Amino acid sequence: MKRVLHRLAIWGENLIQSLIPASKKPPVIDPYLGFATETHLVLRGRVLTGLRRTAPDPLHGSFTNFRQMVGLFLTDEVADVPVRAVAQNRVVHTDEEGYFRLDLPREALKPGWHAIPLDIPGQHESEAIADAMFADPDAQYGVISDIDDTLMQTGAYSILRNLWTSLTGSALTRHVFPDAVDLIARLHDGRNPIYYVSSSPWNLHAFLGTVLFSRAKLVRGPLFLRDLGISSTQFISGTHGDHKGRQIDILFEAHPHLQFVLIGDSGQHDAEVYRDAASRWPGRVMQVILRAADPRPDPAVALALDELRAMGIPVWTGEDYTTVVVPKRPNT
Repeated sequence: MKRVLHRLAIWGENLIQSLIPASKKPPVIDPYLGFATETHLVLRGRVLTGLRRTAPDPLHGSFTNFRQMVGLFLTDEVADVPVRAVAQNRVVHTDEEGYFRLDLPREALKPGWHAIPLDIPGQHESEAIADAMFADPDAQYGVISDIDDTLMQTGAYSILRNLWTSLTGSALTRHVFPDAVDLIARLHDGRNPIYYVSSSPWNLHAFLGTVLFSRAKLVRGPLFLRDLGISSTQFISGTHGDHKGRQIDILFEAHPHLQFVLIGDSGQHDAEVYRDAASRWPGRVMQVILRAADPRPDPAVALALDELRAMGIPVWTGEDYTTVVVPKRPNT
């Protein structure tokens, strides 16, 4: 059945695209926040016919916000376009959904954020800046945090509530928990790398950056979002747990000498995902912090937390992060 639906979805998408006149606009690069492994700098992004952004206004009503949010999903991606890291003259082509990943040799750059110019060879005024984070070699541990109902209130445990909050709000109305901002700052401690993982689609990358980093002043970190597109090799994507588990694996592999603090909530199977990650990576999970977001108790969450504790991993749960005791550097 899934194969049949996949074929129908591709047929429908191709039909719609055949009815829409080809854009005459030059393609543009939409860069995502990059990160570094021990050997490479990883730059990610997408090439589109135009960038879509919301223009939040406190006077806008739900319908205007809805129209702007839906517009973020009406992208026109451009396949098989070369994207070049200008300084290194390294080129990669976009896939059929317009995405690219460009791996560059890691240079001896200082810890922190670095701006990497990208362009489309032969396209004037196509240059874009990809910001990439180099983790501090003196970091004590890394942090991987969920977003929905962990840092930002969405009601993700309820599909209808999540859709209403996500589609009728704006960057000005989305609520980021102040205790989460404080917790991330304490965990960062000036040097520990922070990464954010969400099942939200890549279409919301710029929107989430505005809400989390520009407005709420969360410690900036690369976002790991989800591809919900349809291609010859993909029909939407796996579950929330599959996606989050893959991103955890990527980050654990990127930092083989770091332990990680994992932050989530009780509403989207984070406890089970983190238990499975701890099983796959013995000794790599330093602590699990879980916000009690779903008002309905879930026996599976309690069981997963008990299994984490049985592995010797400290677990904190509660409705407010202000009482969380974060790991400290040695001799502090």
